[in-house]
Amino acid sequence: MTLNQRPELTTDRLLLRQWKDSDYEPFAAMNADPVVMEHFPALSTRAESDALIERTEALFAERGFGLWAVEVKETGQFIGFTGLAVPRFEAHFLPAVEIGWRLAKDAWGNGYATEAARASLAYAFGPAGLEELVSFTATTNTPSQRVMERIGMTHAEDFDHPRLPAGHRLERHVLYRITRAQWESSQ
Repeated sequence: MTLNQRPELTTDRLLLRQWKDSDYEPFAAMNADPVVMEHFPALSTRAESDALIERTEALFAERGFGLWAVEVKETGQFIGFTGLAVPRFEAHFLPAVEIGWRLAKDAWGNGYATEAARASLAYAFGPAGLEELVSFTATTNTPSQRVMERIGMTHAEDFDHPRLPAGHRLERHVLYRITRAQWESSQ
């Protein structure tokens, strides 16, 4: 595979694919939903949502991985993203590659985040050739922490997110890690 190709990943119920023009509007709506964005410092504007898609497409071209648009195979419905990213802030545990996800509210509770994250892990430690992944979220985001644990990640530490001001309600974050060896031993 060349770096410019966008791999598609499939699971029993999901397709992790390249972004389509039709994804921009529902993605922007998802990022403007206060429930979806509860554990983020602010809602995203349409321009910010569009820019995230453009950045992930550039990451695929540059590194061969990024954030896949997630679609339910049975219905063709776009439900969010899952995949690999390079955090854009400075912290003692960086540089690293992050595994992450964000799904629309109506897709919650179906196991989709875990299913898609497992496919992303297999890609990360397979074709992408990565040795370790991190994931992090606000300490208040217990649903994402449960996904991290279900995919085999272990809690490494808590830290204060450097992009949030001291005392911000989301400042304290958890950091989870998984190595290739840990993932392989669980397969």
